[in-house]
Amino acid sequence: MSSKILIVEDEPMISEDLAMIVSAAGYSVIGQAYDGATAMDMIYNRHPDIILLDISLDHQMSGIDIAEQINEKFQLPFIFITSFSDKLTLEKAKNVLPQGYIVKPFRKSDILTTLEIVAFRSQEQNKKTPYLTYDEVNLKLSDPITIKEYEILLDVVEGLSNEQISEKHFIALNTVKTHLKRTFVKMNIISRTQVALKLFRG
Repeated sequence: MSSKILIVEDEPMISEDLAMIVSAAGYSVIGQAYDGATAMDMIYNRHPDIILLDISLDHQMSGIDIAEQINEKFQLPFIFITSFSDKLTLEKAKNVLPQGYIVKPFRKSDILTTLEIVAFRSQEQNKKTPYLTYDEVNLKLSDPITIKEYEILLDVVEGLSNEQISEKHFIALNTVKTHLKRTFVKMNIISRTQVALKLFRG
């Protein structure tokens, strides 16, 4: 199954060029966003596997801002595409941990080589973990869990007690209990022993 690619680029001609390159290589382009708000909507609703992300977008939300949201809520791989290669831009980019960084004007081979590496890493990572990712869990739910709730569920699967989870995340014990109670309702489970069954990849 080919990876689903979301293109976030505010220059229509470049966006179309990227879409043609990616589609011709067998990837599925599930959307082309020209601004931050549209990009976030497509990430929420179309569930891409990899995002090609321009750093310089509109003034309200830059590519760096979108990357921070991706890391916090979705844990999806993204590749920066930018006209800027100065030290300041590189430092900002490094802080949000992109899986690739391509400088314009790019070559077709730059895009395809980076995409192939990122797609392979993502597939291998999914093979290594026996549990569904945060995004995969939410695909099955009408009321999505938060990233913190997901992290706590993984801790439950690892056998941590509420007290240990509280210490690990530097949150109050009652907050842990609230997260679990809320998550159990969303996932329609009634005990800690059912958590692994819901998260298990299989």
